[in-house]
Amino acid sequence: METFVHEDWVKNIDFESCETLKKSFVSDHYKETESDIVYKVKLKGKDVYIFILIEFQSTVHTFMALRILNYITNFYMDYIESHRGVKTLPAVFPIMLYNGDAKWTASANIADLIENNAILGKFSLNFEYFKIIENEYDKNELQKIRNIVSTLFLAESYYDIDLLKREFLELFHKEEDKEAVSLFLNWFKQLSEHKRIPQGDYENLRRVYKNEEEVNEMLIAALERERKKIYEKGIEKGVKKGIRKEKSEIAKIMLLENLDIFFISKVTGLSKEGILEIKSTLLN
Repeated sequence: METFVHEDWVKNIDFESCETLKKSFVSDHYKETESDIVYKVKLKGKDVYIFILIEFQSTVHTFMALRILNYITNFYMDYIESHRGVKTLPAVFPIMLYNGDAKWTASANIADLIENNAILGKFSLNFEYFKIIENEYDKNELQKIRNIVSTLFLAESYYDIDLLKREFLELFHKEEDKEAVSLFLNWFKQLSEHKRIPQGDYENLRRVYKNEEEVNEMLIAALERERKKIYEKGIEKGVKKGIRKEKSEIAKIMLLENLDIFFISKVTGLSKEGILEIKSTLLN
């Protein structure tokens, strides 16, 4: 929402209040090719629902606006049944997320699908959903955004395992919610198990995640030990020197494990030139 929905009111959503509804409004006929998620959030103190329809099939459905409108009316009928005595209905923001390869050509407004709709004036139908079409985003644009969702779009629209390894590493450092990163990795595991991507690709990403976690923990522990040792002596000048020494030692261990220099640089903060210099000492 914050990255891909450019509406002024999005900044006023209280995402901390977000709840997921344990219901689906997709008809049985389409459950093989689409899925829906409904969230309840607070917007300026009022309940607002965000309905997300995820479209998996590559073919473009001309009457998608009608289908989504049907899901929204089903949601409202269910809302009335579960909230007896209500006088008004909550606002619902419908999003259609498409990850197919074909160009999306269907109109997002049902008015465009009804012949002579405008002739009915105020009695004409006018419903529009918000569309997010993954293949309409440029690769460079997605790389600049660099969050969980943009990396997911990058994987689905521009699949390149070497690129994803680099992006996944960047994501690990940037994203504070490590559980979300773990879930992202699990998504690749599911793709691998369902033969959507090669098993080796998932193992590559898992190795990046595992190495990064282990080295990150090792680096933190090493730096904490060094800081404690130096601070206990009261030698402030030695802090930077001690940290550099620990980073160099960690870099040596990683080089002996044949880890990528780009990866080592990201983890330790050492320059690539500095790492190559350390590598030359090991060869000697």
